[in-house]
Amino acid sequence: MLNEINLQKLAEEIIAGRRLNRSDDLSFFITCNLSDLQKGAHRLQEHFCGNHIDLCTIINGRSGRCSEDCSYCAQSACHHTGIKEYGFMDKNEIIKNALCNEKEGVNRFAIVTSGRALIGEDFEKALDVYCEMKKVCRIGLCASHGLLTAEQFHRLHEAGVSSYHHNIETSRRFFPHICTTHTYDDKIRTIKLAQREGLCVCSGGIIGMGEDWSDRIDMAVSLAALGIESIPINALMPIKGTKLADLPQLPSEDILRTISFFRYINPTANIRLAAGRKILPQNGESALLSGASASITGNMLTTSGTTIQEDMHMLRRLGLTNQNNTDTTAKPVR
Repeated sequence: MLNEINLQKLAEEIIAGRRLNRSDDLSFFITCNLSDLQKGAHRLQEHFCGNHIDLCTIINGRSGRCSEDCSYCAQSACHHTGIKEYGFMDKNEIIKNALCNEKEGVNRFAIVTSGRALIGEDFEKALDVYCEMKKVCRIGLCASHGLLTAEQFHRLHEAGVSSYHHNIETSRRFFPHICTTHTYDDKIRTIKLAQREGLCVCSGGIIGMGEDWSDRIDMAVSLAALGIESIPINALMPIKGTKLADLPQLPSEDILRTISFFRYINPTANIRLAAGRKILPQNGESALLSGASASITGNMLTTSGTTIQEDMHMLRRLGLTNQNNTDTTAKPVR
């Protein structure tokens, strides 16, 4: 087990250029003192991200009736959750939401759609919305539309999308336990196509689905190997009607430990608070001082979140900011 001095030393080695990888024994992250781990993660966060916290918002552009069987998801047609179902949202409603979020100071705005992949008429509708938002908005545009093709990524990029969200969800080992209708390799292939197009990729996963600590470490290492720039960490919020409805809620300490060691393994990435923030003390305040450099804010699909103004007040209180005068889609300092 590493002691406080060694954890701090490891942080300094990472600042100097060392990177942890799959060949390293990273099991100490599971047992080391949490407070010491958080201090080291904060040191790394300060160096690589400064006091900048990237805030993004999500709109559910198409809801329900998804063909995939992801065990945690309220939108899967395999589950009976009572979620509201609708086709691709009205263009003007999406743009109105984007402009409102921009006015409140959010850095990124993402359209998320249910389904294996957005295709056909709905994909064309999405392109039309992105093109219009590029004209009338300054906010960074993010998309999350499933398993797309290289041509689709190119068209999204041309339409003004700068970032693509596509979670790997968990480790390669555990993935078949949560989804059987597409594979882990399908996920990796999609991410690499988005990167090849020149899009910033936002990819993370969910903890608390029955995986073990080694799966969480494996996910962190896999994301580092992919060079992911934005990593959302979701804590499972069990939803009635899904296959994981009866799983216990994770302790806040487990979430904080995960965020902290993700910072060690992915030192230059934006580690992003996502679903499950309400489990954490002060709605994630401690996480923003121990590795997390980004957060989803506002309404978060089918899980409870927080308001933009609440987060803005929190950042000011902590001496943090999401403001950047030159780039509304700011990335961590390299």
